[in-house]
Amino acid sequence: MSNLHNRNDKIYIAGHNGMVGSAIWRTLLAKGYTNLIGASSSTLDLRNQVAVKEYLLQEQPDIIIDAAAKVGGILANNDYPYQFIMENMQIQNNLIDSAMQTGIEKFIFLGSSCIYPKLAPQPLKEEFLLTGDLEQTNEWYAIAKITGVKACQAIRKQFGKDYVSLMPTNLYGTYDNFDLNTSHVLPAMIRKFHIAKENNHESVTLWGTGTPMREFLFVDDMAAAVVFALENKLPDYLYNVGTGVDLTIKELAEIIQKITGHQGEIIWDTTKPDGTPRKLMDVTKMHNLGWKHQVDLEEGVRKTYNWFLENVNKIKELKM
Repeated sequence: MSNLHNRNDKIYIAGHNGMVGSAIWRTLLAKGYTNLIGASSSTLDLRNQVAVKEYLLQEQPDIIIDAAAKVGGILANNDYPYQFIMENMQIQNNLIDSAMQTGIEKFIFLGSSCIYPKLAPQPLKEEFLLTGDLEQTNEWYAIAKITGVKACQAIRKQFGKDYVSLMPTNLYGTYDNFDLNTSHVLPAMIRKFHIAKENNHESVTLWGTGTPMREFLFVDDMAAAVVFALENKLPDYLYNVGTGVDLTIKELAEIIQKITGHQGEIIWDTTKPDGTPRKLMDVTKMHNLGWKHQVDLEEGVRKTYNWFLENVNKIKELKM
């Protein structure tokens, strides 16, 4: 597979201030890409169709990477179903359709492993898409992302453009969201264990039974997968991106407890939902093309916790 792009290509990263977008930006800069553009949500509202099209006509990027989304954990998805389906569809549809209309040949769409059926066989293969019911707690977000995958597939099929979708497993890392109301399990645990340690190692209460299996990918590895998709013309429309390795939420809690140095008790609140029993990605397709993750979970958690400690006073919502 050959490198199709030169370092001067103008690359628009939608969502460049987020955890994933900022990691992609850093990775591209490190690889010598110099012509990167992004627009913060205060400058460009991606939910506004006219504004998105005007921005693309004005900036004329060669490539678009869509790392923009309205995201959240079980709680947020459950409480705001309309915003999760509608705003995500607006964001991606405006980007995909405007890219199509303005003649952009390469588009990388980032989705989520929650697009797969709740009870699909494990590990999750790309062909399991649309073969069963979704997990109810985040089906609104999942349905939005599925429509994005299908829109890119349709453009690929009908117009032959290089529009590809990457489905990451659970991502974590530097610039993560540590807000306990909206964050995902790993950053929420880091914050909980840290606060408990600061409060004389008081006990930490976690949701569910601790038995569900989850897979986690360090965000810099996700960024490397995006650059891989950018530099190569991938032969298919949909690729899983993950480690291919999972562990129980209880094991995750123990790793985070060890790295944060918390010595108190862990209490499992079994009245709270567990979510999907298992979500492991089959990453054979990406491996066969030559991409593989580099950062193991302990190293990644350590890097994330170090970043958290360095930024604990700056992170919004993080007044201890």
